[in-house]
Amino acid sequence: MITFIWYPKCSTCKKAKEWLEEHHITYVERHIVENPPTYEELILWYQNNIYELKRFFNTSGNLYKEMNLKDKLPKMTEEEQLKLLSTNGMLVRRPLVIAGQKVLIGFKEKEWTKFFCK
Repeated sequence: MITFIWYPKCSTCKKAKEWLEEHHITYVERHIVENPPTYEELILWYQNNIYELKRFFNTSGNLYKEMNLKDKLPKMTEEEQLKLLSTNGMLVRRPLVIAGQKVLIGFKEKEWTKFFCK
């Protein structure tokens, strides 16, 4: 089962959703603000993938900037960062695709094509 975690007002998320539909990929939708990733999910996704922890953060988001996380994150432990991410879906980069224990973060068409159209 594939879970598509998104924010409906996000233009990148809309493009990603269109891409999934154009490629006839079945998924379950999850609203990132109404149902944000839990601390436990974030640990699992981070530990089982190649992404740096910083990649999970929505670095272009207003909340990231308001909280001055660019300066704070380097001083935080991984555990502290993961706990922070789990407090607010707007801190998490989107969209996310979860397929088993594999994760895609953000929408990059080449990456998605490689992942889904092997």
